[in-house]
Amino acid sequence: MKNHAGKWIGIAGTLLISQQALAHGTHAHGKPLSAMEQKAAEGIFADSDVKDRPLSDWDGIWQSVYPLLKSGELDPVWQKKAQQDNSKTAEQYKAYYRKGYATDVDTIGIENGVMEFHVGDKSSACHYHYSGHKILTYTSGKKGVRYLFECQDASSTAPKYVQFSDHTIGPRKSAHFHIFMGNASQQALLAEMDNWPTYYPYQMSNAQVLDEMLHH
Repeated sequence: MKNHAGKWIGIAGTLLISQQALAHGTHAHGKPLSAMEQKAAEGIFADSDVKDRPLSDWDGIWQSVYPLLKSGELDPVWQKKAQQDNSKTAEQYKAYYRKGYATDVDTIGIENGVMEFHVGDKSSACHYHYSGHKILTYTSGKKGVRYLFECQDASSTAPKYVQFSDHTIGPRKSAHFHIFMGNASQQALLAEMDNWPTYYPYQMSNAQVLDEMLHH
């Protein structure tokens, strides 16, 4: 991805790339997933195992994968999916993810409770407050958890409501995430199932993102 380091001067006044972001640049993923965490990542867990999480679980600088889809660099992912499950062709998988990944938010920075969103050369930021979590059951029977945050600064142009989904159900540094953003309500976002912009650590190269998607 292009070097946008100059943008991040707005986060706490300095560019502080988190240790987590740097670690992902070298493919370190922290402690291995437990058996329960692995099952949860697959959408199978007991509601009682879901725990609250701080925004710091998503600290770091993150890049949208949508440009990689549009450039064709993720095409091997769709081809692999089609080989594993031929209910869709590679092109059909790509169309599904094109709708899912679609966003104009190129990069997101998170630090000290503040989220900063970058769309081209424009940015917006707000301090976000935790609003709890919601457990969702999908049509497949699998489950997921969304972690809800709210911007309470009426003067901010950042999204008022934000939800994270990263296949994790308790405190743990995120490796990648899907995000839902809007200004209507948390309930409106919970109903969104088709568009889930997806972000990987900014320090990862395009090839590393592709490798993650193919092998993890």
